[in-house]
Amino acid sequence: MRRPRIVIVGAGFAGYRTARTLARAAGGRADITLLNPTDYFLYLPLLPQVAAGILEPRRVTVSLSGTLREVRPVLGEAERVDLDARTVHYTNPEGDEGTLGYDRLVLAAGSVNKLLPIPGIAEHAHGFRGLPEALYLRDHLTRQVELAASARNAEECAARCTFVVVGAGYTGTEVAAQGKLFTDALVRAHPLRRTVRPRWLLLDLASRVLPELDERLSRTADRVLRERGVEVRTGTSVKEATRDGVLLTDGEFVETRTLAWCVGVRPDPLAESLGLPMERGRLLVEPTLQVPGRPEVFACGDAAAVPDLERPGEYTPMTAQHAWRQGKVAGQNVAASFVEGGGAAGLRPYRHKDMGFVVDLGGVQAAANPLGVHLSGPVAGAVARGYHLAAMPGNRVRVAADWLLDAVLPRQDVQLGLVRSWAVPLDTASPELARVPGGHRSEPAASGPGAATEEDVNAGNDADGTGGTDAYGTSADGRNDRNDRNDRIDVKDVNDVKDVNDVNKATDGSGEHHPSPEDDSQSITSPTPEVGRHSGGGSGSRVGQSSPEEGSQSIDSPTPEVGQHSSGPATTRKDGTAGDEPDPGPVERADTRDAKGDR
Repeated sequence: MRRPRIVIVGAGFAGYRTARTLARAAGGRADITLLNPTDYFLYLPLLPQVAAGILEPRRVTVSLSGTLREVRPVLGEAERVDLDARTVHYTNPEGDEGTLGYDRLVLAAGSVNKLLPIPGIAEHAHGFRGLPEALYLRDHLTRQVELAASARNAEECAARCTFVVVGAGYTGTEVAAQGKLFTDALVRAHPLRRTVRPRWLLLDLASRVLPELDERLSRTADRVLRERGVEVRTGTSVKEATRDGVLLTDGEFVETRTLAWCVGVRPDPLAESLGLPMERGRLLVEPTLQVPGRPEVFACGDAAAVPDLERPGEYTPMTAQHAWRQGKVAGQNVAASFVEGGGAAGLRPYRHKDMGFVVDLGGVQAAANPLGVHLSGPVAGAVARGYHLAAMPGNRVRVAADWLLDAVLPRQDVQLGLVRSWAVPLDTASPELARVPGGHRSEPAASGPGAATEEDVNAGNDADGTGGTDAYGTSADGRNDRNDRNDRIDVKDVNDVKDVNDVNKATDGSGEHHPSPEDDSQSITSPTPEVGRHSGGGSGSRVGQSSPEEGSQSIDSPTPEVGQHSSGPATTRKDGTAGDEPDPGPVERADTRDAKGDR
């Protein structure tokens, strides 16, 4: 008798917990496949500590093959699901298409960045949902302080040391709290002008920080941030973003090179593509997590609208505390659906009560209320870190070791330049994957999968699902996000490859190669191998724009250690400094694979 085939889409909090629970419950009596674009589960609550240089990136990743022995991981992003044929169609990281058949399907695709139709946001801001974005932010903060230390005037120095975070939910609050400590430490190693200090602004349209949590936690977080020097602006957001700064809704223009977008998430568009009943972009399910009319399909996490049995008439919010627990119930119910005869009698509904929250504010500071007991200061900090060690499904010793080393040794204030700004655009549906040369161009923010509807705009910033933690849960559902489905590139025929004459034209007879759209490899003739070129050529750096310190590698680059610009003339800012184009656009190469080969 053939063993049941179970496919789980997404290895975020919901998908990973489903796979782990199901593998134990099935006991080898089912073939379990986990489809995910990366080979790891990302523990999102600790991502701000990666950006702040406390934890190394691999500390917050948990190997799928190393921890899920009974599960077959498949690298790829789900493109569509054929419910009648019971198949999942996906594209792997090299652009090849594949199909997975199933007897049971668990949709845990998660969510994508939520964008609002604000001019300049998609071009000049970055989100904070995956490792590439965290690595980019870490390098960017370091670079801005280093450039500010050698700035020509006080105005440029102040602009580079001004950091704006939009969204005072879990993620924005923790990024601002950790970031302020990080930049203060950088300044001690790179002294600025006498009148300039790092300036952090935390903006939110809500009346207080952490609006979705208990007011006492909000007051604690607000107090710690303000004492640390963070400017908390409630009832305020960004009206427009430009190359030189941001215009706030209160009319103030803030000159800055850094704009972090942490306003929340929207359900992954894969759920909507199924053509099944939806609730604000989320797939409607029964309390047992089954899809009505499709008993072989289960859904959980951010992609599912799960009835909240503790609050009749409402649905569970898009937070990881629910995604993690729904994954456990989904795994048990899927196992029961075939192990115990396939009936609904053995399925149990999802029911959960919040048991407390923790918010790490950096250093020894935190806010927590486990079991309703309000804590702050070092005690809350110990509770927060203790919870994270207990909740992580792996890497506990390594994380604890990094915390110990951070307590006794100074942080390394270096930028690696491995992730370019255009490689982590805000309007991507796959923040866990950095774009590579030859990739597709971003769609306009107003029409991409993360674009907000009028209802979203009117609702303001809802519960932030991008990095918050509770005392017995974790951050919002990390998931199998996909690049925009329409963001496919045309692959040119092999005959379209440029010949040697094109190369000669690029050199202008000078013997020095000028970057072109085809340049995405390391340069062997570069006089500055320690610095790479960007796809736009010019200097200057900011979130949302490329800089000489970050970029791809070109084989003819004099600076292989720094990424290159692919093409494009340098531009000049109003202050006379050089700028650059934020995105190299599609790169057409003879060896480029189809559509999603850049993921």
